[in-house]
Formats: sequence, structure tokens, C-alpha cells
Amino acid sequence: MRYDRIRVLMLALVGWLGDAASAATQERLDPRLFEVPKIESSWTDLTDGIDSPEAWAERRQVLKRRFLELIRDDAKPERVPLELRYEASVEVEGVYVRHLVSYAVERDERATAYLGVPISATDARSTPAIVALHGTYPRGIEQAAGLDDDSSKAYLDHLCRRGYVVIAPEHFVSGRRIPPLGAYDTTAFHQRHPEWTSVGKFTYEHAIAIDVLETLEQVDPTRIGAMGHSLGGQGTIFLAAYDERIKAAADNCAAAFFRHNPDVLEWSRDRWYVYFRPIRAGLLERRMPAIDFHEIMALVAPRAFLDVSALDDGHRATQRQRVLMLMEVAEIWHVLNADDEFAFFVHGRGHSVPAETRALIYTWLDEHLKPRSAP
Repeated sequence: MRYDRIRVLMLALVGWLGDAASAATQERLDPRLFEVPKIESSWTDLTDGIDSPEAWAERRQVLKRRFLELIRDDAKPERVPLELRYEASVEVEGVYVRHLVSYAVERDERATAYLGVPISATDARSTPAIVALHGTYPRGIEQAAGLDDDSSKAYLDHLCRRGYVVIAPEHFVSGRRIPPLGAYDTTAFHQRHPEWTSVGKFTYEHAIAIDVLETLEQVDPTRIGAMGHSLGGQGTIFLAAYDERIKAAADNCAAAFFRHNPDVLEWSRDRWYVYFRPIRAGLLERRMPAIDFHEIMALVAPRAFLDVSALDDGHRATQRQRVLMLMEVAEIWHVLNADDEFAFFVHGRGHSVPAETRALIYTWLDEHLKPRSAP
């Protein structure tokens, strides 16, 4: 009995010492460890003063005007009739028909695209459609159509097999339209259009590709999306900001923005492919354009938008800034009560389209462009 009483007393003493030690530890913990610190960044100029949909609508008007000024949209030519022609057609494994088409984009200038139509798409205005934009590759639409060795970028083939009508337009300085100085050289373009920009040109042409989709009786014009990698990723951002017929967009490994970018002058270089020639003088004087990419992306809200990027795609510090930027962009969708329409994914697979990002992009498009009852 005496032994039992001693054992009980010892256990009580140990418990008391433990409680005392725990209390002392808690007293020593800095209460700031449990607070959530505010994340400071330079990207808050997007959301400063934006606390309601009405406030955003007012800011958006200003940003849309700045975006159109950046791409020099006022210098675009007058829209001409499509004059759509089907140049060749082939059935692919009984799943879809791939057409090579051409259509007018300017007076005396035609664009070429592959157009994929699932054989199962027979009902009028029932099928979702995608504008699939290729990267900086001389035979870009062949790659997008699955006629090249790199199957990871065969977007038209992949998406047609998922039930989409897909158009893969050829970039205006590639494929059948390679200029005299070589693929992606914009010298001849700027000689013809000294006041326009390459971004304005390809965005305008990609909007015309939407016109082509709308000529097809199978396409539901309320369910058109866009996706692309690299240069096609940039094109996706610009097209979705430019044309509200794009209801869901996903860009992969689009180039970095203007601020916090040691390579910013590449946006207005003096050789080869020149995106925004008019901003070069300002950049040389360390003056940034009036709009940056977080504001251009936000023009897509509240429509569905997914940004996919890699921390090891270019300067790591710049790509880390992209994460801060995207967190701020997400706030615009939050203000518009559309949080589930915006997402971003950051990986470490470099400038590529690995299987997991393709699956994510295609699933994102499915989620936002197919009926909820679709598998």
C-alpha cells in the first residue's frame, strides 16, 4: 500500500512538472509566430482602391484603353471578308477530320490554319471550340496538328480527341508565310505597318480565327476557349484580354512581364522578332509602359483563366515575382465573386509542356467549356 501511494505521488509530480514546463514554453513563444503577415509586393497597384465590382469596372475601362494603346490597335487595317477556303482535308483514325484552311486577314494577305472537327460533332451549336496557338517554331501548325515529332505540343490532335472543334492558326511570320529574312523576322511587317505592333497583328489575326470557328454550324459560340505554349502562351493572354468571345483560357510558359525583368528590352529588341517596337525608346530611358501583364491578365476577369509557369524558365528571381503577381491578379476574381474561375500552377520542369501540365490545361478547359454533366 505504501509503495502504491508513493507511485501515485510520483506520477502526479511528473504531470505537474510537465504542465509547468509546457506553460513556461508557451509563455516564451513569440505571439507574432501565429499572426499572418501581410505579403508586400509591387503588384498591388492593380488592386489598390478596388473593393467592389463597380470600382473594378471603372478601373478596367482605363486598363483596356492602355492595353489597346500598347498593341497599337488603332493601326490595324480594316476588316476584310473572310473568303474562307478549304485547301485539303483528311480523316484521322475515324475520330476527327483535319482541314487545311486559308482565309483573308488583310487586303492581299491570307492566313493558313489547321481546323479539326470531331466526327461526332453533328448537332448544331453544340460543340465547344478552342483556338490553339503554337510557339516559336517554323512549322508551328504542323506541330500543333500532330504532324511533327514533338507529340507534347500536338494540341489540335489532343483536343479534337476530347471532343473539341479546334483551330490552330499559323503565326504570321512562320510556316507558309515565312518572310524573306527568315522565320519570325518582323522587318517586312514593320515596313508595311510602321505604326502597328507584332502583338497587335497576331492578336488581330487570332480574333479572326474565332470568326472562322463561328462559321461552323457545330460550334457553340458561347463556349470558345484558347490555349497555347511559349509565344502561343503570350498570344493566349493577349487574345483573352482582347476578345471577350474567349470564355476560358490557359497559357503555358508565357514570357515574363515588364517590371522586375532583366530581359525587359527583349520585348522591344532591334532585331528579328520585335513584339512592341514603339516602347523601345522608353525602355532605353528606363521608363516602363503604362500597363503591365498583371493588368492585362486581369482584363480577362471574371472569365476562366489559368496561368501555368515554371520557376526555372528564365530568371528564377523574376519567376518568383510571377507568383507574387498572380496572387494579386487573383484578388480581382475574388472581388468579382469568381474565385473558382482563376488559377495558376507553378512547376520546376522548365520551358516545356509535360504530361501533368497538359492534363491540367485540358481538364481546366473541360471544366469551363463542357457541360457539367460531361465526364
